[in-house]
Amino acid sequence: MANNINWGKIYESTAWGSGVTDNNISWGKSYADLAGGGGFTGLLDTYSGAAAAYSLRQLSSTYSGNAIKVRRASDNAEQDIAFSNNELDTATLESFASGTDAFVTTWYDQSGNGRNATQATAAAQPKIVSSGSTILDGGKATLEFDNSNLNFAGTLLNTSSAHTNFALYRLRNGNANNNMIMTLKNNSKDLLYFMGGDGLSSYKDFVIGAAQGWIGYRYNGIAINEFKLLTDYYNGSGTNNVSNFSRYSNNTLQTSISQQPFVGSDTTNNNIGNWGSVIPTPINITEIIIYPSDESSNISAIQTNINDFYSIY
Repeated sequence: MANNINWGKIYESTAWGSGVTDNNISWGKSYADLAGGGGFTGLLDTYSGAAAAYSLRQLSSTYSGNAIKVRRASDNAEQDIAFSNNELDTATLESFASGTDAFVTTWYDQSGNGRNATQATAAAQPKIVSSGSTILDGGKATLEFDNSNLNFAGTLLNTSSAHTNFALYRLRNGNANNNMIMTLKNNSKDLLYFMGGDGLSSYKDFVIGAAQGWIGYRYNGIAINEFKLLTDYYNGSGTNNVSNFSRYSNNTLQTSISQQPFVGSDTTNNNIGNWGSVIPTPINITEIIIYPSDESSNISAIQTNINDFYSIY
C-alpha cells in the first residue's frame, strides 16, 4: 500500500497503527520526526548556567521573551522586537523604523536571570537601524556602539572563582586606547575589566582584587575592522598569576600573555560598549555570554556553535 507522503511538508499529526511496509514507519512517532524535523536547540540549552546572555539570535528554546527594545528616531516611539525562526525579526524591526534610524534601549538577557542591559539616555543608545536598514556584521544583525553603552545591575563574577566569557565584536577604529567591549563588576572593592583594549597593539583582561590592586593581563594581535570572537577564561586559582588566564582570538589560543600593573577608576555598573565614563572607540557588538564558572571543557564546542551560526573564521 502506497503512503503518498509529501516529505516536503511537516505533518503535525501523530501516526497510530500496526505499521506499513513501504516506508518502514515506526508508529507512535510524529510525521515531523520522520521528515527530519524536530525542536530548536539553542546554545544555552546545551551549555547552561550563564550569568547573563545577550544576543540577536535566540539562545534557548525555553526563552520566550523579546530580543531587544528599540526607539525610533523620527518620533521616539519604542517597540519590542522578537525573534523569527530563532533570529532577530528584522522585517518587523525595519517596518517599525519606517525609513529612519532605530536605537536599542534594552538588550534582553536570555539567561533567565533578568539582567537586561538598558540605556535611557537617547544620545547614549547603540544604533541597530540606519536609514531604514538593519545594521549587519557578517550578514547578521549587530549593535553599533559609537560613544554609547548599555548597562545592567548585579555582581556577576567572583575573583576567587572561575569564569568563562564569550564576545562577538568588530572593532571599527583603533585610534584611541579605549577599545572596550565590556566592563564587569566583581565581588571585591573594584571591578573586573573584561576585554579592554590598549591602542592598536594589544588587548587586556583586567582582574582587580582587594589584595593585589589593579592587575592587567595583555596579549597582542588585535586587528581593526575584523569580525571576531574573543573568549576569556580564568581558572579561579589566583588573579596574580598570568598562567591562570587564557585568551582565544576566534578559536586560537593566544600565547603572548604578560602581566602588568594598571591604574584606573571605579564604576558602579556592568557596562556593554564602554568603561564607566570613558568615551570608547567605535565598536560593533553582536553577542555576549558570561559564565561565572569553569567552562574550559566546553570552550571549543561553544566557539563552534557561535561560529556555525555567524561564520566568523
